[in-house]
Amino acid sequence: MRMERNLLVIGGSSGVGLEIVRELSSKGDHVFVASRGDGGLAGLTGVTSQVYDVTDREAKLTLPERLDGLVYCPGTIQLKPFGRLSDEDFQQEMEVNFFGAVRAIRQAHASLKSAPLASIVLFSTVAVGTGLPYHAGIASAKGALEGLARTLAAEFAPKIRVNCLALSLTDTPLAATLLSSEEKRRASAERHPLKRIGDPAEVAKAAAFLLGPESGFMTGQVLKIDGGLSSLKLL
Repeated sequence: MRMERNLLVIGGSSGVGLEIVRELSSKGDHVFVASRGDGGLAGLTGVTSQVYDVTDREAKLTLPERLDGLVYCPGTIQLKPFGRLSDEDFQQEMEVNFFGAVRAIRQAHASLKSAPLASIVLFSTVAVGTGLPYHAGIASAKGALEGLARTLAAEFAPKIRVNCLALSLTDTPLAATLLSSEEKRRASAERHPLKRIGDPAEVAKAAAFLLGPESGFMTGQVLKIDGGLSSLKLL
C-alpha cells in the first residue's frame, strides 16, 4: 500500500506550481502550499495552504515534522538589455530565484531529514546553459541556483536528493506579457525545434517524477524541458 507523503510546494498557487499541486494531490499526497495567495487552490483535496513571501527574510514556514519532498517554484521574467539592468534589478532576481530558495530549504531541512528518503526539486531556465540576449539577470540568478542544487545534492546525500528542471518559455501567467498576442505566441513557438511552447501540465509530471521513487538513482541533475532549444539546431 502506498504511503501518503507530505510534500511542500513553494509558490504553488498559480502557473507551474499550481499544476504541480494538482498533480500531487490527485495521487493522494498531502500537499503543503506556501505562497502569497491561495489562487486556484479552492476545491483541491489534501491541500494545506499558508501565506508566505519568499522575499521576506523574516517569513516563517509552518511545516509538518516529516517532509518527503520540497518543490521551489517562484521565478521572474525581467528581460532587459544589460545596460538597463540596475543593481536593484539583479538583487530582485536573486531574492526571488536564489535567496528565497536558500531560506525555504534552510527552514525545511530538519523536516526533510526526518523522512526515510526525501527529494528537493528546483527550477532553472534554459538561459543558464544557452546564451540568450536580455537574460542577464535571470540567467545569473538561476545559474547560482543550479550551483546550489549540485552542492546540496552532494552535501545531503544519501537521504535527500536534489535536482533541477530547466525550462524554456512555458504557458503560465508569469509569461503572459511574452504571449499576449497570437503573433507573439507563434514567434515563440517557432524558436523551438518542437515548434511550440511549454505546457505546465507536462512540467508538473516531470516534477512529480523527480519527487518519486522512479527517479531514486538521480541527484545533482539539471533536466531540460525546453523543446530542444538548448541542444538542437535545425537546418
